[in-house]
Amino acid sequence: MAKLKIGGTWAGVLEEVDLQAWTLATLRDHVAARSNTPSDSINLICAGKILKDDTVPPQTLAQLGVKSNAKILATRASTPQQGHSFLAQEERSSRLARIRAAANAMAERHADGALPVEDFNIEVEDQNGQKVRLGSETDQRAVMMGLMLHAKGKRLIRQGNYKDALEVLSMGEESFSLCDPKVIELIDNVPILQIDMVWCYFMIRDIKWLSDAGKRLEMAREGIERAHGKDSFRLRLLQGGRYPELALHLRLELLEGVVAYHTGQFEKSKQTLASARTKFIQLQVPDEALSLVMSMGFAERDAKRALRMNNQDVGGAIDFLAEEKTKKLRKREEDIRRRNEIKEQKRYGMTPLKKAVDLERLKELVSIGFDKELAAEALRRNENDTQKALDDLTNPETNSALQVNIESRKRKRQKAARDSEIEKVVQMGFERSRVVAAFEAGGSLDEVLQRLTAQPGTDPTQPRENSASASHGGASSSAPLPDNVDADLAMYKVEDHSKTEQRDVEMEDELSADIAKADALADYDIEVTVEGEAITEYLALVESASCRGETVPSQ
Repeated sequence: MAKLKIGGTWAGVLEEVDLQAWTLATLRDHVAARSNTPSDSINLICAGKILKDDTVPPQTLAQLGVKSNAKILATRASTPQQGHSFLAQEERSSRLARIRAAANAMAERHADGALPVEDFNIEVEDQNGQKVRLGSETDQRAVMMGLMLHAKGKRLIRQGNYKDALEVLSMGEESFSLCDPKVIELIDNVPILQIDMVWCYFMIRDIKWLSDAGKRLEMAREGIERAHGKDSFRLRLLQGGRYPELALHLRLELLEGVVAYHTGQFEKSKQTLASARTKFIQLQVPDEALSLVMSMGFAERDAKRALRMNNQDVGGAIDFLAEEKTKKLRKREEDIRRRNEIKEQKRYGMTPLKKAVDLERLKELVSIGFDKELAAEALRRNENDTQKALDDLTNPETNSALQVNIESRKRKRQKAARDSEIEKVVQMGFERSRVVAAFEAGGSLDEVLQRLTAQPGTDPTQPRENSASASHGGASSSAPLPDNVDADLAMYKVEDHSKTEQRDVEMEDELSADIAKADALADYDIEVTVEGEAITEYLALVESASCRGETVPSQ
């Protein structure tokens, strides 16, 4: 019997719950009886998912994924419409909570030197693709989490989901606030996030955020000037004279003009919007220039981006695209190298504090003549302390102990791999005793399967000769393998690193995909069509208000 913790409409613990027999209707009835609520108005949520029993016959709680000691949220819907709205809000809140939790979990795993669960590692880079470490481990973790949430927020903006984007961007802002202010001043991600938040305010068109929008825009302008230098001088040097920030400044000036208009500062609004319009005109790509760049084999979107960032200069745009292509190739090679390093680190195992073996320190030890696997074991045992590892390696007694540990781990890995292969072959439908005998005879997995698929009655430990081979000069053939063997064989190539911690793999995959698709200039690559329409609209409103002599706008 299991226990379930109920919260919401009724709070308490249901004991002696038979997960194999109870259906969702049974659980709903028990909660309804304790909360004096009609059973059909009770909705149950577990692990962020609304529990539904729309199958025939109804599924049991165990089949629905409910486990002992699970926490169930019980909610009450007064009408079908209100119930649907409430559930939608609950589902939205749950999803936002999952985004925060997944970002936090990934940042913790990837910021402190722990062995990655995945086959990749998240690292902070500058605009040239160089890895950087910002401040302490706490700062690094907060920056990583902020960047992941910012990337997710930008995806929601592209999807037009501005309310959820605003929530996620607020989480990102909170994460960045945990960093040392001196660290944050070095990067422009925070001011760009502030602009993105105000852009969400604007697209939602809710005037109640006006005062907050004004403050955020002031902070954004100050932050960009700190990071980019006065008149973007520092950025211009870093980008070789290019103008990647033009679209970002256009959006900033548009939003400043909108806020000025709605606070009655018509002259300021007019000047700011006029400056934004000038930038909008600068960003319009001439057809002739676009055709020239595309004739070099570049896609339209890439060609437009290059021309905008190079002030419509065709030669500069082509050079930019060539440089970007080289950077992508270099990045791909670096990613492959890093994945191989992670596989190597997993082979060495974790330190007592669950960290990965430091490959740079390992290289140092190997360079002075120590065996690589032995040096890795010494570092692993000593929490990557090079001096202590050296002491162990140069001490005959501890050196011998290291070698014994390595051999012991190898035997355990081999046994675990063999046991895993035996289990998977047994799951294909073969008798266990025959499978064990076939493995004990030695050989590759293919040879084992060949023995097992021999005709019944033959000895699975002996290689089988086809009867045709004796009469046709030694040509041999084998019986066909079961249909599912190819699919099952693929499973053997995948290492299982699941395990110890409970992960929201789906949400983590979403976040990592958002990061993987971004690049160093993604924050500046803004399609400004909506901004252009808004500039025209608000300039007309300003002109109209000025003609009427208004001091406060009517809406």
